[in-house]
Amino acid sequence: MPERAKVAVLISGSGTNMAALLYASRAEDCPYEIVLVASNKPEAGGLKLAAAEGVPTFALPHKGMARLDHDMAMDAAIRASGAQYVALAGYMRILTPEFVSGWEGRMVNIHPSLLPKYTGLHTHERAIAAGDSHGGCTVHLVTAELDDGPMLGQTPVSILPDDTADSLAGRVLIAEHQLYSRCLAALVSRATSPEHLVAQVRERALALPEADEVVSHGMPCFGVVKGKKFAYVSHDHHGDGKTALLVKISGADEQAQLIENDPERYYRPAYFGDSWIAMRLDLGRNDWDEIGEWLARSWRSVAPKKLTGLMDAADAF
Repeated sequence: MPERAKVAVLISGSGTNMAALLYASRAEDCPYEIVLVASNKPEAGGLKLAAAEGVPTFALPHKGMARLDHDMAMDAAIRASGAQYVALAGYMRILTPEFVSGWEGRMVNIHPSLLPKYTGLHTHERAIAAGDSHGGCTVHLVTAELDDGPMLGQTPVSILPDDTADSLAGRVLIAEHQLYSRCLAALVSRATSPEHLVAQVRERALALPEADEVVSHGMPCFGVVKGKKFAYVSHDHHGDGKTALLVKISGADEQAQLIENDPERYYRPAYFGDSWIAMRLDLGRNDWDEIGEWLARSWRSVAPKKLTGLMDAADAF
């Protein structure tokens, strides 16, 4: 099984959704693990539960701190834990755009309504007052807009004729506990799936001038139309169990330096020689802007001057 994705959970209260994520992570086939539970309230009950279960905790009261300063302190603690994802589980703080942008595509939240209905608070009262047939919950990626990120999953919960906000909330909470772990597991698994990784490389490679894609030696291969190849995606090539991007580099010295600096990520691709480097994509910590730069650099090394000249001219404006 691939290395589990590391997740930090932010809470402000009892942490029941955090507990659901934590206990789901104890299953042998769960693709994530909880490496930190953090809160803006040192007295939050969920911190005691996490500590009792052996999960590191962090607490920092927000009172008296500027919102951005508090967010950056929380961000530093999350990154120090090694977390690759953040799950909000009853974290009662509106996050700054700076914090959110740092975890774009890797921060999730669960909300007790069927979004886009009833963003914000008092969702169950509003659903009952509107005469809705169902309440429910939604897991979504977090964006700068409140409760407005791309949805990852929903569970409808029937509203009974005699429901109160509290009785409906109790059933919705059961649905939350089941839905959240499933959606988080799917998100972290997608990030390291070969199909997703190839799609991410394809999007960036084919955005380069006159780039095309073929299959070569069983691998997706990208080159300049009717010209040389500048990138391959290797998946379990010769049974190595890795998914990696292969791009051109300056030569043996650069290859050796990259491998020495980060031997977990970089390696010398078999049969490609000293002018190529393989970088693993399946470790779950990809900087896709950086990978786009690697692809552009590799493309430049094989593209004819008429194309690189046009690209240089475009970059100048």
